Amino acid sequence: MNIIYSYLTAFILAFLSVYSITPFIIKFANKTNFLDNPGARKVHKKATPLLGGLAVFFGFFVLTIYAVITTIYTFDKAVVGYLIGALIIVLVGIIDDRHGMNPILKMLGQILSCFIFIYSNDLINLFGPIYISIPILLFWMVGLMNALNFLDNMDGIITGMSGILALGFYGFSFISKTHSLAAQSEFISLLSLIFAGSVFGFLPYNFNPAKIFLGDAGSMFIGYFLSTMGILAGRLAVTSMNNNFYYLLPVLLLSYAIFDISLVSITRKRDGRKITQGGKDHSTHRIGTALGSTKVTALIVYLLNIIIVLVTILVFKMESVNLLIIFTLIFALLFLFFGNKLDHVPISVPQNQLKTEDN
Repeated sequence: MNIIYSYLTAFILAFLSVYSITPFIIKFANKTNFLDNPGARKVHKKATPLLGGLAVFFGFFVLTIYAVITTIYTFDKAVVGYLIGALIIVLVGIIDDRHGMNPILKMLGQILSCFIFIYSNDLINLFGPIYISIPILLFWMVGLMNALNFLDNMDGIITGMSGILALGFYGFSFISKTHSLAAQSEFISLLSLIFAGSVFGFLPYNFNPAKIFLGDAGSMFIGYFLSTMGILAGRLAVTSMNNNFYYLLPVLLLSYAIFDISLVSITRKRDGRKITQGGKDHSTHRIGTALGSTKVTALIVYLLNIIIVLVTILVFKMESVNLLIIFTLIFALLFLFFGNKLDHVPISVPQNQLKTEDN
């Protein structure tokens, strides 16, 4: 079977499978009381089903297996390790959504999924000695898992955003494909299209007003996907261009998520608030307050990420490391300016973010 036809089929089937199964998962979540109840740090006003992450992961997992069977791929160490790492982070998220989880145990689950991915994809010496590579990779992966977990705070935001970024990874892998790098680029293409189909199939139920939420299982799985694709795309770009500066490529592509977690961390630290507790002070909350619309906020975030994706692909296509550095700096400055403006938007500070004398 032609590989392009197989990938397109996988994208469509992933979309249809998630779109079809989500109503049943909504009913199951309601029946088992697997719900997210309103709270001071939350935007929604009524109890809403969780387990959306299970629907997204189901589509991704099943269609990845289908695509491997129907293409030139085999269930090698990289594919199996990737899926096991994803499964672990989803299970950790489901347990956390249902029962709550000690932060240390939650992080250990995240680190375990990271190690499985790193080992199975032969990344232990990516940046040199293991004692340098492993800390960098863990910081990137665990950081993005939690960044996306934090950013999942308004209807449809990270669902649509991650689908756009997945298409960006596909576009990057498509234009970077050469005979010697075919296996690496096709692996990224395969996973990116299936993931994009899965989240876009879920988006109609998650867009405002949301009928179901991703939950920690979904948001951390999205963080797992974006962080791993960033690593694989960075390795591919560096190998293709023979220049280590191309590790900046995934940083540029995922710059909005990095901006949001940086904004939250810096402003909370400055104001003496807890950094790790959820709240209504993310960039999305501030945009929503300024505009008075959750739908418009989601569309603006989508547009920003579309622009970032197009610029990143164009910069890579131009094959200029100077342009990559320049645009990375430009986006950093733009986000600094944007963050300064958003910092003046009034926010609501829930009790759980306030530090007490004991803390």
